[in-house]
Amino acid sequence: MSAVYLPEATTGRLLGSWQPDLPALLLVAVLGGLYGWGVVRVRKRGGTWPPARCAAFVLLGLGAIVVATMSGLAVYDRELFWPAAVQNVGLDLLAPLGLALGDPLRLAVEALPEGGAGRLRRALTGRLVRLLTFPLVSTALVPATELTLYFTPYFATALRVGWLHELMYLHLLAAGCLFVLPVLTREQALPAWCTHPVRAALVFLDGIVDALPGLVVMTHGTLIAGAWYLHHAPPWSPDVHHDQQLGGGAMLGISELVALPFLLVVLAQWVRAERAQTAVLDRRLDGELVPAATAEGPAERVRPWWETEAGEVAERMRRQGPGD
Repeated sequence: MSAVYLPEATTGRLLGSWQPDLPALLLVAVLGGLYGWGVVRVRKRGGTWPPARCAAFVLLGLGAIVVATMSGLAVYDRELFWPAAVQNVGLDLLAPLGLALGDPLRLAVEALPEGGAGRLRRALTGRLVRLLTFPLVSTALVPATELTLYFTPYFATALRVGWLHELMYLHLLAAGCLFVLPVLTREQALPAWCTHPVRAALVFLDGIVDALPGLVVMTHGTLIAGAWYLHHAPPWSPDVHHDQQLGGGAMLGISELVALPFLLVVLAQWVRAERAQTAVLDRRLDGELVPAATAEGPAERVRPWWETEAGEVAERMRRQGPGD
């Protein structure tokens, strides 16, 4: 009996092929519902929440999760390696950036009652969270996760076992969020020494480090999940080695594309922070100068020279007056 293969993965089929993923749908629904609840709570209290943050969270963050787990990438990820590689890098780099731009941590603090907000802040400063979000640790989590995924039996097993495949999705998403969320949030989720210049340097370093898995996958001679893809490769697919090179190249390209806007956002935050600090200093100086001027009294009027100098001409000017 001949095997049944999917039709060739053309651009049109990749864009038009979709399949439901119930665990991913549940995750998207929960995250979107909690975010929407937070926005409503903040606005009911008279506060505001920028629409741009909502758009980033929903369209870029949740949208990337939907595309990675339910689009044509998910339809073809068990027959071709490169769709799986794009899926995975989208979940651990692109989706976390979108979620972080929505700043859900600050939204939660503003939406929760005072007690709940306090507990959340204490959780963010707990030992485990501090360890996992420590910049040098979280920077290494994404590449370490990807290298572990591809160069251990993890990925090949996940292709066979459905629940492990879903757990892999969640693992990738969590690894990415542990670095991006603390860097972009307006909450104090990083050590005090992580100023904006330090964050910019860390993001630049992260962009370099995140490119390493793509380079390794693209240039590695041994097939990743080779037994699976050799068995399931459809007749129209490229050579399995070439397929892996395509996947590594896609990982490298997406990682660099994500790194640039990430760095630009951190630089923009740095500029805003500098402006805010300058405005605070200006107000403080204005507040100190006004009382000082009041204490000294009105400034003394500047008197013309003929009123202050001696001499015959000055004496004559004083007697006659300047207008005579």
